[in-house]
Amino acid sequence: MKAVVFDEQGLCLKDIPLPKLQPGEALVKVLLGGLCRTDIEICNGYMNFRGVLGHEFVGVVEEAEDKALIGKRVVSEINCPCYQCEMCRVGEYRHCYNRTVLGIYGRDGVFAEYASIPVANLHTLPDAIPNEFAVFTEPLAACYRVLEQIQVKPTDSVVVLGDGKMGQLLSQVLSPMVSKFICIGKYDKKLRFLKELNIGCCKFRECRLPFNADIVIDATGNPTALEYAIGIVKPRGVIVLKSTVADCFKLNLSRLVVNEVTILGSRCGRFEPAIKSLSSGMVKVDYLISGIYDADNFLVAFEKAKEKESLKVLIRFG
Repeated sequence: MKAVVFDEQGLCLKDIPLPKLQPGEALVKVLLGGLCRTDIEICNGYMNFRGVLGHEFVGVVEEAEDKALIGKRVVSEINCPCYQCEMCRVGEYRHCYNRTVLGIYGRDGVFAEYASIPVANLHTLPDAIPNEFAVFTEPLAACYRVLEQIQVKPTDSVVVLGDGKMGQLLSQVLSPMVSKFICIGKYDKKLRFLKELNIGCCKFRECRLPFNADIVIDATGNPTALEYAIGIVKPRGVIVLKSTVADCFKLNLSRLVVNEVTILGSRCGRFEPAIKSLSSGMVKVDYLISGIYDADNFLVAFEKAKEKESLKVLIRFG
C-alpha cells in the first residue's frame, strides 16, 4: 500500500506492507487524512517520530472481529492505551503511561491506504457528516477538551491567540459561551472568516492592551506567544496551551508567580461533542478546507499546509 512516511530519508511516499492486525484491532481503509501542524512539527524533529504520519482522518472498516463494524464510516481517537497501568485504572486513558499515539509516538499513523486501529478507539459517523467535514473531528474534540478542563462562565473574558484552523475552531466553540470574546490573529483572510461568523477578532499589531482576560488560549503554533499571553491575562487568570512545537523559547516566569497565573496544557478531547457539533452544523468547517490533494501529490499538500494563509489541507487516499 502507499503511505506517507517520515524516516531517515525524510518525508516520502513509500510502498509498504499492509498492517498486520493485533487482537482488538480493525483494518480501516483510509479515505481522507487531514494535515495537522503536529505533522509538520514532527518533520522538524518533534517527538523524534519515524514511521507513517497522520492522525486526523475518516475511513471505512474493512476487517474486524465485530462484523457489525464492517462497512461503517469511522474516525478514531489517537491515543492507544494499555488499559492496565495506574492512569488507565482511573480512567485517564489519554495519559496512559504505556500509550502509543497514531502517527506521533510508537505507532504508525493514517496517511496510508490502510491503517490498523484499536476498535475501542473508533467512532462511527452519522450520514449527515460528509467525509471532508469528518476529518475535523479530532481537532474539534481537542477544542472541547478545554471545556472539560476549566469552567468557562458567561461573564468571563476570553482571548484566543491564533487565527489558524485550531484558533478558528476554538473561536466557534467558545465565543457563544461568553459575553467578552476576541480572537487575535495576523492574517486578513483568516480574520475575515471570523468576522463573517460574527466572531470578534483583531490583528496583533492593532489590538489595544491591556485585555485583563480571564482566559487566554494559545493556538498560534509559536512558542513566543506565551509571553504575549502572560501580558494580557489578569491576575489569577488561566492560560491554556494548545500548541505543540519543536522549538524552544526562553521566558521570564516571574509574572506568572507574582500574578498567580495558572498555565494549563490541553491536548485531546472526547469525540462525542465534536461529532454532535459537526452533525448539527453548529460548528462550520467547510470554509476551513484550503485544498484536497491525492496521495501522489503529498509534497504539494505539505507545502500548501505550510503557507501562512492556509487552514486545513486534506490528502485523499481512497
